[in-house]
Parts: sequence; structure tokens; C-alpha cells
Amino acid sequence: MKKKIIINTLGCKVNQFESASFLCGFEDSGCRTALAGEDADIVIINTCAVTAKAGAQSRQTVRRLMRRHPKAKVVITGCYAQMAANELAELVETPVCIIGNGNKHLLVEAALKETPCDLTMLMGRILNKKEICSLPMKRFGDRTRAYIRVQDGCENFCTYCIVPYTRGPSRSVPLDEVLEQTARFEEAGHKEIVVTGIHVGMYGKDLEEQYDITDLMRTICKAHPGIRFRLSSIEPQEITDELLDAMQSCDNFMPHFHIPLQSGDDTILKRMHRGYNRETFRKIIQKCKAAFPDAAIGIDILAGFPGEGEEEFGNSKNLLEEIDGTYFHVFPYSKRPGTPAASFRNQVPKAVSQQRVAELRQLADAKKEAFHSRFIGTERPVLVEHKRNKDNLLTGFTDNYIPVAFPGDNTLMGSIVSVHLEKIDNNTVVGKQVGN
Repeated sequence: MKKKIIINTLGCKVNQFESASFLCGFEDSGCRTALAGEDADIVIINTCAVTAKAGAQSRQTVRRLMRRHPKAKVVITGCYAQMAANELAELVETPVCIIGNGNKHLLVEAALKETPCDLTMLMGRILNKKEICSLPMKRFGDRTRAYIRVQDGCENFCTYCIVPYTRGPSRSVPLDEVLEQTARFEEAGHKEIVVTGIHVGMYGKDLEEQYDITDLMRTICKAHPGIRFRLSSIEPQEITDELLDAMQSCDNFMPHFHIPLQSGDDTILKRMHRGYNRETFRKIIQKCKAAFPDAAIGIDILAGFPGEGEEEFGNSKNLLEEIDGTYFHVFPYSKRPGTPAASFRNQVPKAVSQQRVAELRQLADAKKEAFHSRFIGTERPVLVEHKRNKDNLLTGFTDNYIPVAFPGDNTLMGSIVSVHLEKIDNNTVVGKQVGN
């Protein structure tokens, strides 16, 4: 009888890629995903620790799934497992297997062992890792869009961030392996691939071959002209003229940027150890928009960093109002034990942070609506997802990352169609297939 698997994933695109690889490994070994209400034989929890809230959610998820599946073999991995393995061991009442980020390639094998699950900890010192663990897969679940992890780790050591301690130094997937994985995704029918990593702009710095992220994107775009490619979050300093030239030379490199700002105040940026100032960021956004006037630009912003007073917050908000951003990911600052910022003086009260987050999210909604409104009355290519919305309309994303809903047959799912964007209805852009 096939073993029944549950994989619960918290956090970033890299975690999602890794979990998709686990699922492929289990399916190739004769397992299947447990249906709703079924008791699982194996439970995998891929945790996150980027914020205190994410860590709390990871602990809650572990407790909830262990209560729901008391007889299952439980395997916990991810960033919270990496930073708090001993806490997890004390949290649970029955033995579990805890696997560090540097040993995720061993997860499926460890989970499928017939021996009872005593407390197994496959951790290793992540800060000493020199090579990225290999996680090849045939397909990215049943999703239209696949993520491909080309890099892991970070060496920036921003003062608020725990990730360098949970992911280790920057390690890259060799270019030939990236091309092989991309080919497998294309063969599986994926029409769009998001190139991702923990610090993707550092791609290739650790490889003998002198490839960087620009070389990678240009190579895979030209090798797979039938695939749409997006580049996930990239640091502002790493958006070079060469990268923009590569985007312009490849029709399948989508006009979409995701650029972390974190603060629009120079004093706070320096305390964060971000390596740029507000004026540099402004010029980078202007350069992106000059090269790609229709591009979507997503921006990450933190509110309530230690020492952020009304003036500093005002500088952040004013910069976001002035620049041509499309959507914001707004987070309250979260104190992470083990990071320098956790011991900084002038911690901002939680109520103040929450009010600032609310203000920035209101601004974000207005920016997004303005961007979407700009394209009403135009035609854009839309990759149709394998699902419908609550109104039974097909859904998908334009090349410049506008979510669109429109009527159509199921035969369109998984294909790229031209859609005329007609109106905004309840925060949804509604269109009609061109020619219908």
C-alpha cells in the first residue's frame, strides 16, 4: 500500500521549490499525497524563521500536525528547524526527525526509512557549507508556474535578519544543472519559471566558471524561448546595465522586478547595513522604468525598525509615494534573537509599528490600483492558471504581473492567450480573450 504524505510549507519561494522536490522524491518512491481527512504516514514540515511571527507559526504548525496525525513519522526542516532544533526537540512529546537546511537532499531517504523515528538530527554546521545540496525534480507539482532555486545562502548580514545564520554562505547551482532542471520543467509542461534564491544576485560568485546572474538569465532565456522567465527578489545594487540589457534582448524575460528597499531613511538604512541610500534606490527605480515603462516593480519595506521615529518613517513613506512602485510587501520589524538589531536601543512599540504598517499598506493598495488602471483598455499576454476564481472565471498573470480574470474554456488552462483588459471589479482586473 502506498504511503500517504503531507508536506506543509511555510515561507519563501526557495522553501516552496525544496518542498516540490521532496514531493517528487516521495512520488517516485511510490508514495502519494494524503487526501483531506486521511491519516498521513509521513508528515513533512518545512519551516520559516524570517520573522518572530513566522517562527511562532512554525511551532504552531508542528503541534497542530502532530496532534492531527499522531501515528505519522514527522520530519521537520527549514530555517526554524536550523536555528531552533533543540527548542523543537523540547516542544514535541514524541520523537521526530529534524533535518538542517544543508542536508535537505537526505530528507526523503530519512523519512522513508522503516526504522522507528527516534530523535534524529541531521544538522551539520550550515555556516561551513561550501556546496549547495542538489534537489532535482521532474515537475513542480500541478502548477503552471515553476520555481527554480539557483542559489542558496546569504552573506549580507543585515542587522535585522536571521537568514545568514540559518542558510549559510552563498552557494550556487552550476549552470549546466540549471539548464537540465529548466529542460525538465519545460518537458513537464510548465510555461513560466521563476528564478529564485536566498540572495539570487550573488549567483555564480562561488563557482569556478565566471558566470553571474546576468549570464544565467541570458543563457536560460535563449535556451528555452518558449518559457516565460521571471527573476525573483534582487538587491537594488545588483540591477546593472548588463542585466537590463539582457532583459531587453530576451523577449521571454518578463518586465517584472522585485526590489527590497526596507527603509527610505538613510540613517535607518545605515543601521540596517543595507549598503545603499534612498537616492541610490530612487535612481535604480527610475532606470528600471526608463528601460521598461510597463514593468511591474514590487518593493519590500519594513516598518518600526529600532530608532525609526516619525521623521524617519515619514522619509520612508514619502519615498514610496514618489517612486514608481507597483506593489509593496509591508512587514513590521520583528526582533530576532541572535541578530544585532535585537539589542539596539529605541525599539519601536508594537502599536506604533502596526499603525505604520497599516499606513503603508493603504498606500500600497492605491499604488497597485493606479498601476492596474493604467492598462485598462490595452491587450496583454496572459498565462492561464489551472484554476478558476469564485466567479468561475479563468485566472492568470500578464507579462507585467497583473492578475487577470476572464471567461473562457478549460482548454485555455496552461496556455498563453492575449486578453483585453476591460475593467477593475472588486480589486480584480477583468478582461476578455482577444478574438472572442
